[in-house]
Amino acid sequence: MKKKIAIFGSTGSIGKCLIDIIKKDKKNFEIVLLSADENYKELLKQAKFFKVKNLVITNQKSFYKIKKDKYSEKSKIFNNFDELGKIFKNKIDYTMCSISGIQGLKPTIEIIRFTKKIAIANKEAIISGWDLIEKRLKKYNTEFVPVDSEHFSIWYALRGTQKSLIDKIYLTASGGPFLGKSKKKLEKVNINQAINHPNWKMGKKISIDSATMINKVFEVIEAKKIFKIPYNKLSILIHPKSYVHALIKFKNGLTKIIVHDTNMKIPIFNSLYSSKNIVNSKNLDFKILNHLDFRNVNLKEFPLVRVLKILPADTSLFETILVSINDKFVELFLNNKIKFTDISKKMNKILNLDNFKKYKKIKPKNIDEIIKMDKKIKKEIELLIIK
Repeated sequence: MKKKIAIFGSTGSIGKCLIDIIKKDKKNFEIVLLSADENYKELLKQAKFFKVKNLVITNQKSFYKIKKDKYSEKSKIFNNFDELGKIFKNKIDYTMCSISGIQGLKPTIEIIRFTKKIAIANKEAIISGWDLIEKRLKKYNTEFVPVDSEHFSIWYALRGTQKSLIDKIYLTASGGPFLGKSKKKLEKVNINQAINHPNWKMGKKISIDSATMINKVFEVIEAKKIFKIPYNKLSILIHPKSYVHALIKFKNGLTKIIVHDTNMKIPIFNSLYSSKNIVNSKNLDFKILNHLDFRNVNLKEFPLVRVLKILPADTSLFETILVSINDKFVELFLNNKIKFTDISKKMNKILNLDNFKKYKKIKPKNIDEIIKMDKKIKKEIELLIIK
């Protein structure tokens, strides 16, 4: 029987990677739902190729445009994720959740009860709502696989291992396009330079996050939540080649190192298939292995990594605030309203204001509280910038 698949965020880079994998093995999969925000043309193209009967497109204008296409007569098209109960009568086999931003949290939580396995590639959802996600995973006995290359590597390396044996986990960071650049040069950085990642092809938002290295701060928070590892056992290492994705040192003196090509198809492929299946990958690159070039993070180069020092030990609304503030500043930079260096300068300053620090003691109770907080913070940031 064909495995039934749903892809949330099918027109983004992660969604397209998964689509490419399924295209090569079409006989074994049936895509039952695809979703996008604005890119209705790409969504239609995917839907027609796989004959998908259920589509979700959340942008209102794009929703009206897609409804005009003849394909809408053959399928059900929704403007939100509220009707999942009508779409899925039984649990499907696999769901990829790669909707970016906090807006991906609600659909991620909603789909858990309708899927046997969920692969999550949404940092913001895990950072702001992991406790809520985890409760649903346990309630509906749904298997979870992280898809970020670093977290997938940690997950893979830790299978069957007692967490009490872990001494330290290192997450690697490429350093992005501005590794080793002076402050003067960073002051003049433009958008095209900031999104030009040396190793990965990604969307604009995640590329900016990589350039400031806030993405690595997010990944440390994710690792802490997913693997229940305290912050003092998590560390970031600069590794410009992005070949080593995780290093795990154990108390017995052994260290596991996970290496794979700079290709997101590898963690995505392994989240979809069992270990019996084989993915095409390059031979080990011994030139890189002989020159791994690990470095500690220079906080003068990447000042946003200082955020790790002010994070609360327990889950709180402060993590949502961190995500929301970063989202807003990246948006402002992409709209040419602030300089690249303003992202780190202003964020470090704002996060230390008492108005925001108070949320470190407040734990989110539900999805609505997180979503309201996200909207509230973005409005406050807008007002602060205007002032």
